Amino acid sequence: MMKNISKVMVAICWLMLASSCSHRLAGTWSIQKYEVNTAGQSGFTLSNIGTITFRNNGKGIKNLNYNILGVAKEDKIPFRWTATDTYVTIDSKGSDLAKTWLFIENKKKLQVWKATDGANQVQVLELRKQ
Repeated sequence: MMKNISKVMVAICWLMLASSCSHRLAGTWSIQKYEVNTAGQSGFTLSNIGTITFRNNGKGIKNLNYNILGVAKEDKIPFRWTATDTYVTIDSKGSDLAKTWLFIENKKKLQVWKATDGANQVQVLELRKQ
């Protein structure tokens, strides 16, 4: 009985590992567009702000450089990530990208994500696979 339970547990672990390795986010993506819109105000759009790499083990690294209203920002903070068919969560303390993003487009070579700050600001990211 114990032997059968062990076999089932190994099979489940293998399936979980195999499915996480095949997620379409794995790899390096160029952030083509970072857009921030606030209700009743002018928003802004930044282009080509850097790259983000998703590893199969649920970890990743960012290499971002951009200016917002004259303030230079650099984000090379490592992160952890999880994803479903509808969203991706990036956990990275101190990063503007650390939040749950909804997939607007979820294609093999193109991703468009949307998130909100919970008030009146909406952010959009467009990523292309390198």
